[in-house]
Amino acid sequence: MRLEVSICTNPGFSAGCALLIATALILLSPACASQARGPQGALGAYGQALRSGNYAAAYEMMSSDFRDRYSKEDFIRMMKENPQEVSETAARLQEASREIEVTAELHYGRGDRMRLVREGSRWRIASNPIQFYSQATPRDAVRSFVRAYRLKRWDILLRFVPNKYRERMTAENLRQQFEGDSRDEVDIMMKILGANVDEPIEDKGNEARMPYGDRYEVQFVREDGLWKIRDID
Repeated sequence: MRLEVSICTNPGFSAGCALLIATALILLSPACASQARGPQGALGAYGQALRSGNYAAAYEMMSSDFRDRYSKEDFIRMMKENPQEVSETAARLQEASREIEVTAELHYGRGDRMRLVREGSRWRIASNPIQFYSQATPRDAVRSFVRAYRLKRWDILLRFVPNKYRERMTAENLRQQFEGDSRDEVDIMMKILGANVDEPIEDKGNEARMPYGDRYEVQFVREDGLWKIRDID
């Protein structure tokens, strides 16, 4: 399982600025916490380091994982090579609203995520815990499809069949397709799909595609506002 925490400030921030801020905040190290308590203090400390040009201090606020991947020299060079972006980020940090929303996202296997928000002193679940088979996006659809297959919910899998095939398809037909003579091959393909549900998806309006594994591809189609699976191989 993996837990990621993100912090949202003033929604008027530019995308580039938000990226720098997110990098600073999400990757903050425990050492930084001792210098400034809470996200607001961390935000202020990082902004002050940028404003004063103390990039070495800003680097020390990054997590050990970040510092393992990027040297201090690389970090400082990147900052010096982008003075306009750094200056804008520092200015926006100074102007930012002090109201900060802290959210967390728990990755608990099989591509599933649970989003949490902090309300006062308590963390509360923000994801819909009863929407097990969302088809709101291609990503939701492929995750839901894999879950339904693993739980052998053939009635649920029927929801993902495009309209032009739906009339002659039943839950029993689907069961036979997945558990018939080719079930071992199908199971291997579905395991590969399950391990690759976070692969990039190319969205083209009402159609989308997601290559996965060495040779497979999921093809999606949106009908009646829901994403369905046209093909998985």
